[in-house]
Amino acid sequence: MNHLIIAPVILPALLAPLLLLLARHDLRLQRIFGLAGTLALLTISAALLVRTGQGPMPYRLGDWPAPFGIILIADRLAALMLTLTATLALVIQAYAVATGWDARGRHFHALYLFQLMGLNGAFLTADLFNLFVFFEVLLIASYGLMIHGSGEKRLRAGIQYVAFNLIGSTLFLFALGTLYAVTGTLNMADLAVKIAALPAGDHALIRVAAVMLIGVFAIKGALVPLHFWLPGTYANAPGPVAALFAIMTKVGAYAILRTTTLILPQSSPAIGPLLADMLMPAATLTLVVGAIGTLGARSLPRLAAFAGLASIGTLSIAIAAQTPQATAAGLYYLIHSTLATAALFLVADQITAGRGSVITSGPRLAAQGMLAALYFATAIALAGLPPLSGFVGKLLILTALDGAPLLWTVILTTTFLMILGLSRAGSTLFWNTTEAPTEGTAQPIALAGIGALLALLAALTLCAGPVTDWLTATATDLHAPAAYMAANGLEALE
Repeated sequence: MNHLIIAPVILPALLAPLLLLLARHDLRLQRIFGLAGTLALLTISAALLVRTGQGPMPYRLGDWPAPFGIILIADRLAALMLTLTATLALVIQAYAVATGWDARGRHFHALYLFQLMGLNGAFLTADLFNLFVFFEVLLIASYGLMIHGSGEKRLRAGIQYVAFNLIGSTLFLFALGTLYAVTGTLNMADLAVKIAALPAGDHALIRVAAVMLIGVFAIKGALVPLHFWLPGTYANAPGPVAALFAIMTKVGAYAILRTTTLILPQSSPAIGPLLADMLMPAATLTLVVGAIGTLGARSLPRLAAFAGLASIGTLSIAIAAQTPQATAAGLYYLIHSTLATAALFLVADQITAGRGSVITSGPRLAAQGMLAALYFATAIALAGLPPLSGFVGKLLILTALDGAPLLWTVILTTTFLMILGLSRAGSTLFWNTTEAPTEGTAQPIALAGIGALLALLAALTLCAGPVTDWLTATATDLHAPAAYMAANGLEALE
């Protein structure tokens, strides 16, 4: 077995407690080891990204065979999510250090590493129960990060966030219990085999479990009408934490994609088009609500939160189409939207630190020109205008949805609404200003972090051809999961 597969889970799981025990009173040491740990995760993830091009790689804990033991599988999709998470995490962690956000509360770097452990585990696990476990690790760590720096509004939003996610966790357990009662397994590949062979009398129970399961992932992914926790949570979280949370909703999208291509595909006689019929309206409404929220937002953090919600809707439309072409387009948009949403939250944090979060006329900011350039570049990316990757991503999705005029209309109309909302905010903040500048100076490292995310978006645009080819192969593997099944060693069960 390749022990590199478990390293993205073990490394932060070991490093975080060491920071708590040995460096809890030494912020400089926490920063050094925290950044070093995240950089190591990026290196490991990149190595897995290269190796999974040759096929999925299993890791059996205790060398127990599936479906009896715990198994992790690194395939193209998992390695992509690991690399995206580590890249985003490194930039945001450096930003938090540069701005001093990590010093405004206790144990920032330890919680940050626990968060990465939960994210990485969720992407690697091949077992639904362990997906539940990693979701809970995510919940605990993200709550600690959410209230970092304290504050009444932040605490209230954190409680709302935890309450919604605890409801999701309870529903997840009900779904798992139903699945196990019917099939006797929670291994994803084994579930795919068992569900495909179920007698017609058990199909109703499987449909109930499937609806509950997708409901849980819709909560995690903030799909309408289960999105109520997201605007308040993201708007009140510390800027760097909100930026990291850009990958959090993608965990829900990842889980939906993995579930609907492996365990509960449309080809399954027990499921059929049920999940697609549920997901497409929810995704469309999410896009509409996000775009309208962007247009009507009165504060920068809420603007960023609703723009992120709109991007979730666009991504979910591609996933709900359940075709390899749409999935490949959705994966491209997933990379783009994660980086662009995070960049907007960091820009919002810089502007908020200078003149408050309300979108209104006021004094000029320190580094006004640079911040304006970063804001408008990020807005162009999120709205989906050329020349950045948002335009390419939406074009790929529209091409994949050829023959769906209603979805074309919704995507293009909401794009126009987002352009209006982001332009209104930018013109108010940067053009309708007083002459007296605010006090303070720009933080070059913080601005460089935002610039790094935009540079990644530019690279994604320039390399759209080879990236799309790689993602097309990934989508093909997802919709024909024979290699993933073989990695579980379950051929004999088919």
